[in-house]
Amino acid sequence: MVHQPVLLKEVIKYLDPSLGKNFIDCTVGFGGHSLPLLRQNKPEGKVLGIERDEKSLKVLKDMVSDKRLILAQGNFTDLKKIASENNFHPVNGILFDLGMSSWQIEQSGRGFSFMREEPLDMRFDSTGPTAEEIINKWPEQELVKILKKYGQERYARLIVQSIVRNRKVKPIKITTQLVEIIKQAVPKNYQYGRIHFATRSFQALRIAVNDELNSLKKVLPDALEILENDGRLVVISFHSLEDRIVKNFFRQESRENHLTILTKKPIRASEQELGSNPRSRSAKLRAASKII
Repeated sequence: MVHQPVLLKEVIKYLDPSLGKNFIDCTVGFGGHSLPLLRQNKPEGKVLGIERDEKSLKVLKDMVSDKRLILAQGNFTDLKKIASENNFHPVNGILFDLGMSSWQIEQSGRGFSFMREEPLDMRFDSTGPTAEEIINKWPEQELVKILKKYGQERYARLIVQSIVRNRKVKPIKITTQLVEIIKQAVPKNYQYGRIHFATRSFQALRIAVNDELNSLKKVLPDALEILENDGRLVVISFHSLEDRIVKNFFRQESRENHLTILTKKPIRASEQELGSNPRSRSAKLRAASKII
């Protein structure tokens, strides 16, 4: 499939799959990490793959016939419930890849990319408010907070003022409308920077729509709870706020002798991987092993 898994060698190294071990891939996507795990834990080992996006889950189901891959549609915040419903135990390793797949960006039609004209949805599934609802209905100060906190957007206030002015004239419904509104708001030199001027705003809205940071905070203690002793927890993040949540959780649990941290510093993609997969540039992998 179009999605190229990030830090695959490093995931395999730190999850340490072997004969008969069971793993949960909390963001299974098209199986980029799960299928290699299945090759290494056969013939008895299983993988439980959780995915919010129903469409990509259907594609994976059609692609893979191996009954050792158990697929569940849902939010990984329900990790304990999903594992229990599938009678999935023992759990020897859990993986979170918090990045978006190329398919979601390029083919889902949900407005994740500022490069395409699509409805402003940005939801991974069909629950919660859309980006369109947030942009058109949320108070000005809330929007400023979203762009500053989740996008670290220096022109957050100017962009939101432009959004508020424009939404009074007509609803903002599609990506190209929003891109033009952002362009109107930011200085000329910002429009020709290293990254596209709409990148931070789109990222911030996606994080807000899917409540990504709170979901991560909620699930990490649950993941630790259902792991077997010596089980591995591996998280790949793509945003500094995500990485900080993981780092702080690992440190706290390490102080309480619940975890051994296996990565003193986050693992980054090799030069070779960066050459073949540019989206791995912002990926950071942290890994830990459960003690008790």
